[in-house]
Amino acid sequence: MESKDLAIALARALDAKKARNIRILRVHDLTTVTDYFVIATGTSTTHVAALADEADFQLGRQGVNVLRTEGQDGKRWILLDYGSVIVHVFTQEAHDFYDLEHLWADGEPVPESTWRLPEEPAAEAPAAQQ
Repeated sequence: MESKDLAIALARALDAKKARNIRILRVHDLTTVTDYFVIATGTSTTHVAALADEADFQLGRQGVNVLRTEGQDGKRWILLDYGSVIVHVFTQEAHDFYDLEHLWADGEPVPESTWRLPEEPAAEAPAAQQ
């Protein structure tokens, strides 16, 4: 799977589990470590762990396995390393403190419209019968 496609798949998996502030940054020209960062925020340490587990599960179903995981103990910042894509899932406090978007401000943001799936229209309730 190409790096950008992998980043998009990861962002979509996080979005499906209601991650907040999802960002994809292309950092290929800034570091030799990876091509993309996917950054997301959970609402609690439990949510952060669930987000990381979901990303790992969804990509595993597509035959893509995480190379390394860090931060599972504290669950304030969990890092999933897929080689060409690194996922950072934070609590809001850790996200604010580390502020990776500012640290990597020279990275190229991937527009949300590129990866976010259109929302399905809400099903209409059946009309009340008289």
